[in-house]
Amino acid sequence: MAIDTYANLQTTISDFLNRSDLTAIIPTFIDLCEAQLQREIRHYKMEQRATAVCDSQYTQVPTDFLEPIRLHISGQRRALQPMSLNEMQDERFASDDTAGEPCYYALTGGEFEVYPTPSDTLTLEMNYYEKIPALSDGNTTNWLLDAAPDVYLYGSLMQSAPYLAHDERLAVWAGLYTQATTSLQRSSENAKWGANLRLRP
Repeated sequence: MAIDTYANLQTTISDFLNRSDLTAIIPTFIDLCEAQLQREIRHYKMEQRATAVCDSQYTQVPTDFLEPIRLHISGQRRALQPMSLNEMQDERFASDDTAGEPCYYALTGGEFEVYPTPSDTLTLEMNYYEKIPALSDGNTTNWLLDAAPDVYLYGSLMQSAPYLAHDERLAVWAGLYTQATTSLQRSSENAKWGANLRLRP
């Protein structure tokens, strides 16, 4: 059976575990797997672009935002540089919070905080990693299930081991999951940069 839909993934998990009584809990294994994937996977297919009006100290992050890649003000040649919240507060205090053209940003309470505070209405261009769309009965597939069903399968099986008290299987599933995610990450890097290209330090 091809593991190409949410339903087929659940059936395959049940088959691998050789259990027919786990229908209610298997979606939880998949949910836990997806939570781990959001923390660990950074693939070129997760890269997204968006723009937002930047006319104050804070700008809302996109709803599917996971992690920043690059932020810059439209028309500026240099990207905004990340800055810690403490450093930003110190800079604001030292400059009496004088408005100007933003050069730095920080993630503050689910918003992008820029410094200096814009003195005009600007456009913030955002490159970021978006969340992997969660599988469900209403969203039966996504790019990751299409590209790497083994990641979903072994990740979900790994999450099943503590529930089923299958301690002896945890290392097996974890090893297969690690192999699958490592291969996925490598294929992403090769697609972006070429298998033989060495990036400058």
